[in-house]
Amino acid sequence: MADLKIRNLYKNYGAVEILKDINLDIKSGEFIVFVGPSGCGKSTLLRCISGLENITKGTLEIDGRIVNDVAPSKRGIAMVFQSYALYPHMTVFDNMAYSLKLQKLPKEKIKEMVDAAADKLQLTDYLDRLPKALSGGQRQRVAIGRAIVRDPKVFLFDEPLSNLDAALRVQMRMEIATLNDSLPDTTMIYVTHDQVEAMTMADRIVVLRDGIVQQVGTPMELYESPKSLFVAQFIGSPKMNFMTGADAEKFRATTVGVRPEHFEIEKSGGTWSGKVIYSENLGSDSYVYVDMGAQEPVIIRQEGKSDYRAGDDISFSPRGNMYHLFDDKGLPIDH
Repeated sequence: MADLKIRNLYKNYGAVEILKDINLDIKSGEFIVFVGPSGCGKSTLLRCISGLENITKGTLEIDGRIVNDVAPSKRGIAMVFQSYALYPHMTVFDNMAYSLKLQKLPKEKIKEMVDAAADKLQLTDYLDRLPKALSGGQRQRVAIGRAIVRDPKVFLFDEPLSNLDAALRVQMRMEIATLNDSLPDTTMIYVTHDQVEAMTMADRIVVLRDGIVQQVGTPMELYESPKSLFVAQFIGSPKMNFMTGADAEKFRATTVGVRPEHFEIEKSGGTWSGKVIYSENLGSDSYVYVDMGAQEPVIIRQEGKSDYRAGDDISFSPRGNMYHLFDDKGLPIDH
């Protein structure tokens, strides 16, 4: 079991405050994803949990034990990096076995543990190869396998898929999700800037901004009930559309947010109108980009093929009550 408790955690570099009063409870077996824009502190928080960064103030507990001053190797944590960090001169087997050899375990035990991890990650046929003979996805599986053999209480993933192409990222997402299911008592904490990774993999998402936790919740809680304009802007791909000024006044709000799939296109008399500037047909659905005179076009998602062309005038409204209202402080307004 691996419950984590973070209480009033701060991290400073000199006079610069990177993390500010972080409070989180992470239950054993959860898959938690940290997201946020570049520089928000998500990787720093991960490194504080691992012990690679010292905590300036506050406490970190793992299984009820405060580990602020415990060495990284003694925390029961394994970390998987973006860069794989494999030893190029060692075979896959030796890379995965390295930490076990340092523990001076019997050779038979090491082989048993490496073979079991390799089988779980479909690496059995590659154990005699050097990293340079592997694809990017295979190298990432070796890095994960090296972590698995240590039987950690907590897995930490720092943007592990960012070096892979789109198809491999999809494959590795499924493999990490399968791995999570096969290790029900192991807690996994994952840092990413990728919306799809966060939405598809997480039990709960932690949204960070400027070193402060903005919201914690399940993917659908954040998607359907964002607690701030920032979270609404950050969660979702394509992102939520926002109407301001006179376009929001009719709702008695500073900002009105509508997801692309929550618009209804009407022949005339819709809540808003504009001119089509671009249309994307993706087969199963399509995206219509509409100029309303704002800096960014409104994106409307339709099922199936779109017949709209650049230059068409278009009228549209939110479907039912499928919209979000925000005040001048970016906080939600009930409706």
